[in-house]
Amino acid sequence: MHHNEVISQLHCLLPPFPNPYHPHFSSPQNNTPSFQLTKSSNPLPYQLPITPQVQEFSPQPTCLNSYSTSDEANEQQLSLINESKRRRMISNRESARRSRMRKQKHLDELWSQVMWLRNENHQLLDKLNRASESHDRVVQENSQLKEEASELRLIITDMQLNSP
Repeated sequence: MHHNEVISQLHCLLPPFPNPYHPHFSSPQNNTPSFQLTKSSNPLPYQLPITPQVQEFSPQPTCLNSYSTSDEANEQQLSLINESKRRRMISNRESARRSRMRKQKHLDELWSQVMWLRNENHQLLDKLNRASESHDRVVQENSQLKEEASELRLIITDMQLNSP
């Protein structure tokens, strides 16, 4: 085997997604192990230091090997769909929360308006009652004055008739 073939085979044996963590988390770069190939029947007189390369998450595998199947691609696609659904669900929840807050605010404003209108209605009713009572007093006083005026006319008429 040549050096390039060994590297190619080792590269294909690496899992297609070596970093199980979120892409924002990075693995420590200084703790990467190095592998040395030693084989007694190796015709090469030297050992190859191989440092595995950590790949970023990519939706397509970098090489096809016996471990890569359509099931993995389906799982990856399902994972992306699930992530999309999860984001959409969170977005919908936030939208519903904002909608409830707007509805509650509108309801509070309407209750405030109801209370203000009830108070104003109460004040107007009090004012109307006072005006009505005042009107009733004026009407009563007016009828008394008319009565007195009528009595005084009678007295004046009698005085005129009785005087020579």
